[in-house]
Amino acid sequence: MPYLTTDDLSGWFAAGCKPKKNWRIGTEHEKIGFCAKTLRPIPYDGERSIAKVLEQLRQPGWQPVLENSKLIALKKGLASVTLEPGGQLELSGAPLSSIFDTCRETTDHLKLLKTITDDLHIGFLGLGFQPKWTRDDIPWMPKARYAVMREYMPRVGQGGLDMMLRTATVQANLDFSSEADMAAKMRVSLCLQPLVTALYAASPFVEGEPSGYLSTRAASWLDTDPMRTGIPACVFDDDFGFDAYTDWALDAPMYFVIRDGRYIDCSGASFRDFLQGRLTRLPGVYPGMQDWELHISTLFPDVRLKQYLEMRGADAGPWPWICSLPALWKGLLYDEQALAAAAGMIADWTHAEVVELRSAVPKTALGTPFRDTRVLQLCEQMLDIARAGLERINIRNADGDSEACFLKPLIAAVASGQTQAERWLAAYHGEWHENIDRIFFEAMHP
Repeated sequence: MPYLTTDDLSGWFAAGCKPKKNWRIGTEHEKIGFCAKTLRPIPYDGERSIAKVLEQLRQPGWQPVLENSKLIALKKGLASVTLEPGGQLELSGAPLSSIFDTCRETTDHLKLLKTITDDLHIGFLGLGFQPKWTRDDIPWMPKARYAVMREYMPRVGQGGLDMMLRTATVQANLDFSSEADMAAKMRVSLCLQPLVTALYAASPFVEGEPSGYLSTRAASWLDTDPMRTGIPACVFDDDFGFDAYTDWALDAPMYFVIRDGRYIDCSGASFRDFLQGRLTRLPGVYPGMQDWELHISTLFPDVRLKQYLEMRGADAGPWPWICSLPALWKGLLYDEQALAAAAGMIADWTHAEVVELRSAVPKTALGTPFRDTRVLQLCEQMLDIARAGLERINIRNADGDSEACFLKPLIAAVASGQTQAERWLAAYHGEWHENIDRIFFEAMHP
């Protein structure tokens, strides 16, 4: 096998370029499970278990994915249902043409899941962080990659195990047409990601009481692994492109390599070492492109480049919020006029300012100051740009509504000045009488 070069690695990203007519949008959302009677996390095995949920989600056309004879995922075309480390259940939707299609896909999944969970007497929460149980209470899922990460995470930060076991997110995936288009979208989305984190804040509790954050999920990412998370400085360089992201990824620590179906722990080594055949665990072994793809999937910046862009900054939330995220990013990035307006909005924002803003919003969300304004006002501006973009894209349903209709929960939050987290906190201190158990029913997916 010929040795890979850095040009080959950079070219892998470039292979994702698509003409605008082929642009799609994918949506992923995670849910935190619990047993209805005890409120405890759902184990992998047993009468009421994640395994049972996956077995019943296996409808016609969905293929099982097994690891060591354990059912760990389902696949259907480009869509999948997978497990996060603490049993969070994730739907990774197919790339679709419209947010109306995304809404149908999400609704069908949640309706099916509801029938299953009713039978099993379990539920799933739409929020960003496990509100009651400790790390030790969360059962680990039987996936070999998680064993490597579980060992490595505490060496590089205090929040990594929380991120793995106790968080849930919603994510939107978008296409680009060229290197320049990718760079423009990456810069805009990394700058606006703290605004999205603030707007979607829906995780104010930890271990049964207020955590001091409105997004405890986002706070856990701040102390996970600085070499693979956050906001890469290279994106703010005038010449940013595929090569620059490749250089960043080459120096980010690896987790593992897969050989003969086994995960080999290579944690801490860089892919640059691997490229030169200098991995301690695999001396003289050189990577293939599948190794590069695996490595890229283990990097967690707030916006991740693959052969598309992943928007990774939002807490999971109630059903209407799932479809609002791809609508927001589509309105901002898929209309040329909107992308230009968003680029103008953040044109002189510096890397240091955005990093500071990202560090502040988990605690104060929409109330976070930025220069001479607050995040609330910036979110209003961002939503105006997105709404206009979706109106110009002009995809409409049978009632004549554009995809901007999916922005309603965001517009309502900005109008009220309150996040979902703040509404739950008010209820906790009021009608819930500081009983955290109430959130298991208030935040449960219908």
